Amino acid sequence: MYLIITALSLVLLFIAFLLICSSEYKIYGQNATIAGPKVTDSNLKVELVARHLDFPTAIDFLTNDHFLITEKNTGNILEVIKGNVTGSLLHIDVGTKDERGLLGIAVSDNESKESNANRFVFVYYTQCVKDKATDIQDCGNYIYRYKLDTNSDKLVEPKLVVRLPGLPGPSHNGGKLIMDKEKNLLVTIGDLQTTRFNQNKSGYDTKAQNIINGTSPDGRAGILRITQDGKPVDTGILGAEYPLNLYYAYGIKNSFGIAFDPLTQNLWETENGPQFGDEINLVKPGFNSGWEKVQGIWKLNQTREKETIFDDSKKEVEFVNFNGKGVYRSPEFVWDKPVAPTALAFLDSDKLGQQYTNDIFVGSAKKGTIFRFDLNADRDSLKLAGDLADLLYSKKEDYGNAVFGENFGVVTDLKVGPDGYLYIVSASRGVDQGAIYRIIPNSK
Repeated sequence: MYLIITALSLVLLFIAFLLICSSEYKIYGQNATIAGPKVTDSNLKVELVARHLDFPTAIDFLTNDHFLITEKNTGNILEVIKGNVTGSLLHIDVGTKDERGLLGIAVSDNESKESNANRFVFVYYTQCVKDKATDIQDCGNYIYRYKLDTNSDKLVEPKLVVRLPGLPGPSHNGGKLIMDKEKNLLVTIGDLQTTRFNQNKSGYDTKAQNIINGTSPDGRAGILRITQDGKPVDTGILGAEYPLNLYYAYGIKNSFGIAFDPLTQNLWETENGPQFGDEINLVKPGFNSGWEKVQGIWKLNQTREKETIFDDSKKEVEFVNFNGKGVYRSPEFVWDKPVAPTALAFLDSDKLGQQYTNDIFVGSAKKGTIFRFDLNADRDSLKLAGDLADLLYSKKEDYGNAVFGENFGVVTDLKVGPDGYLYIVSASRGVDQGAIYRIIPNSK
């Protein structure tokens, strides 16, 4: 009997091995069955690059097959080479409640293609300290610059670039970091307030949230642009006073995705609404997204709920415009029901086929969907047809070919690697269940 059971166990193990070897996607050259992620184009496939990550949030590349990844709650910055996590370059003690944590990373370009020496790495994170005497917790969001020491394989020489507000929190910290053509840093930060309406005004309502009688902007609710030393760029877009002179855009509830169009250098962003009105926006300098007066296509009442369809031509809403330097612009796409859009990237490569070149890809936290949108000839709006032609999606409508991928967990970052393929950072609520995927042609 023992021999029969043993033989049966071996057969079952062999069957499991066969199933693993005949699966949907690859682990760096090896087939593997891990149910879930898929793309809608049968000419493409999903490849697993790295796994067993603890809520990864952001990725940036050093060279081909060599990148850094941040983990939200551990505060670790990990180095990954050819799918192998080789170790932690840095650990930061971070606040982890809700949306706080180690949230963003950006690696400076290097003139030398042969070495990573002297490269700077910028990180964005939330840190909270409790005063022992008063038992009051103070939280801030920080951007630090580190030097990559290739000898010790560590991030060294920390320099504080800018300290941003972190209260009241713990939501809407944003945290996406990118660099523009001039090597300035752009960072998203939300209003730092929970979605639930706060009846007790506590000094956190600012003019950057379109509160006419609000306090002066303090760095929240916008996209900020700073030099690598934390200085304002030129004289500022909205005004010369600090920190107003850091704002590239304002009126933003919360954003987890920004990217520059490689053809026009226009900035685009995703924005999370409350229980409605998720957005994709074209962001010109001085852009006002409308929060807390407008979200999606709706004018909001005093408790940030839908009131009526908003018509900007009727001038029925008084926005803060900073002496005419800030301009409201309506979204380029709106979801009626939230999908929680996250990362945004332009595929500036033809590696997945000409039909995808320079298209916008948008990740989401709900159902792990990845959306793909083409742009019009002028590249100032999305090219949409069918049910989406009115720029608004509701549950009863058909996405058409706007869905590129599904079941990617919580998509926290999208990045085009030096190899020209699309990389997807997928987080999970479970420990060590985060992963990095790559989309490649079936022929590869």
